[in-house]
Amino acid sequence: MTTESPRWFTSSYSNNGGDCVEVAANLVASRGIVPVRDSKSVDGPVLTVPAAAFSAFVSAVRAGTFDAV
Repeated sequence: MTTESPRWFTSSYSNNGGDCVEVAANLVASRGIVPVRDSKSVDGPVLTVPAAAFSAFVSAVRAGTFDAV
C-alpha cells in the first residue's frame, strides 16, 4: 500500500500577499478530501474538507454568493 502525500499549491490569484490558504487537490480522487492549510503556517493544523463540500464552496465563491453588499 502506498501513502499519497498532499501536493500543496496556492491560488494564482494570491499575488504572494502572504494571507493565503493552500490546498492539496491531488487527494480528491484517492481519498475524496481536500486538505486546506494556512500558507503562513505550513507545519500548523490542516483542515480536511469533503471534496463535494469544497466544490460547492468554490462554486458559491465564483457565483458571488459571499460578496459584500
